[in-house]
Amino acid sequence: MVRVKICGIQSYEEARLVLDAGVDTLGFVFARSPRQVNPETAREIIMKLPPFTTTVGVFVNEPRYSLMEIATFCRLDVLQLHGDEPPEYCRGLSQRVIKAFRVRDASFIQAMDSYPEVQGFLLDAYVPGVAGGSGRTFNWELAKDAVARGRPIILAGGLTPENVGTAIRTVRPYAVDVASGVETNGRKDPVKIVSFLRAVREAEEQVSRPATASPLAKR
Repeated sequence: MVRVKICGIQSYEEARLVLDAGVDTLGFVFARSPRQVNPETAREIIMKLPPFTTTVGVFVNEPRYSLMEIATFCRLDVLQLHGDEPPEYCRGLSQRVIKAFRVRDASFIQAMDSYPEVQGFLLDAYVPGVAGGSGRTFNWELAKDAVARGRPIILAGGLTPENVGTAIRTVRPYAVDVASGVETNGRKDPVKIVSFLRAVREAEEQVSRPATASPLAKR
């Protein structure tokens, strides 16, 4: 099953919209971004969420003491690190950790080996001066090579209801991550969310279906 995370939650109404559509992993952006949320608002939303919801905090080069304070205050389940955080930054944290890489070429694949203690890697498009959420795709063949390394890969970067199926069939990631691809005028769009999920499940079924033998094959 391909997991789905919808990122950039800014209100309880958006959170409920996403949960009602069938997505149970919500991303809260604490770094500078059009989707940034302050810890007080994030905590207020998270405290209202039903059980079995997974909350992910997105950070960019946050001082470690501040990261830990926000994670505890907001009761985050997972920390997603989108900056230049070195391997030692990721060690000893109470929450599970996702290390993000902005993919420009294949060099990130070797860099993944330096992070043995993180639980997964998120791959996003490289855009100069932008830590993430650019809405651009990258070469999915590079992501496919990363999947072959055997670590959980979360595919991000420009995913939409129109292209996520192709992305899954190409990469076969552990999960997909979307923000702008399910928004209209900067707000989460229920129609796009449902379309995105439908495309994910259709692609998932296609990649998991056993190959049918050719009728011309020798018996």
